[in-house]
Amino acid sequence: MDYTKTKFETKAIHVGQPPDAGSGAIMTPITLSTTYIQESPGVHKGYDYSRADNPTREAYEKCLASLENAKYGLAFSSGCAATTTLVMMLKAGDHVVCSDDVYGGTFRLFDKVIQDKGIEFTYVDLTKIDAFKAALRPNTKMVWIETPTNPLLKVVDIQKITEITNKKKIITVVDNTFMSPYFQNPIDLGADVAYHSTTKYIGGHSDVIGGAIATNSTEIFEKMKFLQKSIGAVPSPFDCYLSMRSLKTLAVRMQAHQKNALTVASFLEDHPKIEKVIYPGLKSHPQHAIAKKQMHGFGGMMSVVLKGNLKSAKKFLENVKIFSLAESLGGVESLIEHPAIMTHASVPPENRKALGIDDTLVRLSVGIENVDDIVEDLKSALSKI
Repeated sequence: MDYTKTKFETKAIHVGQPPDAGSGAIMTPITLSTTYIQESPGVHKGYDYSRADNPTREAYEKCLASLENAKYGLAFSSGCAATTTLVMMLKAGDHVVCSDDVYGGTFRLFDKVIQDKGIEFTYVDLTKIDAFKAALRPNTKMVWIETPTNPLLKVVDIQKITEITNKKKIITVVDNTFMSPYFQNPIDLGADVAYHSTTKYIGGHSDVIGGAIATNSTEIFEKMKFLQKSIGAVPSPFDCYLSMRSLKTLAVRMQAHQKNALTVASFLEDHPKIEKVIYPGLKSHPQHAIAKKQMHGFGGMMSVVLKGNLKSAKKFLENVKIFSLAESLGGVESLIEHPAIMTHASVPPENRKALGIDDTLVRLSVGIENVDDIVEDLKSALSKI
């Protein structure tokens, strides 16, 4: 059966994962071998060295690609490793347009590492199409879209951007980490590359670091495959096994995350100690209509602006119990963090202030615990302010 033609939930469980031919094992084996026998020099069964290819990683890459409705998938040892490898397709003198409130780790990599190699970056609010057009240059070779953005959850109209970039032959990468392939498929909307920090929703259990890309472009795939082999930032077979295991439950987890998040967002929006709730599923979100158009759901991520000051925010964060005060997101457990101090500390203070990442902004990754318990936890912590 061609499982690539089945629905999402079925693909997640079966694509690239047939029972083992030798033993009949239902789960894909973890192939730990670093090297493989050759019948004659250069004649082998498709594998010669595990940095280049590994059966467990290949199964995972096939499955992930199918969930993004893509021909090709490649896995990496972290999200930053995937980002670095993507940018290595460029050369000194090339220009990149990037979302202005991009994840702090991405900004740090672009601003403090890649830019020193002669690649230029311009950071723009990509919800403003005129500002995006104005940022383009003759040497613009890549556009890096994060949608929804981290941590302000701005929703960028992917189709509007790609209508422009595809005509100009500019590679468009969409960081799809917040939505996962279950709620958003950037390639279907014209993007060249769907990117993930698989540490987040794809891994889903806060126990494996990883990154991945998916693409329909043979040219991009071949370049990235060469770079993946050459740079060598590949995940271990066990990491691939864990991530592939997690793909099997991605659909049901994302449904649960969203259901809880909608309840939490509605509760917080009516709370007297909350200034603003930023969640694409709320009608109050400025890009709610775009979110409804290009996403299949609204996910489990939100940010809130507390009334008060830094002391108020710290008091709130110190008193949550079910929510864990920790970086990262997308795990089954609820996580909460302070972007200005934690995930986005590498962004210069003046940039954070201009973007609205200030002392009272708090980011929530709503988990799949019982939603009554989640709400009660937030209610209790807010009462301490």
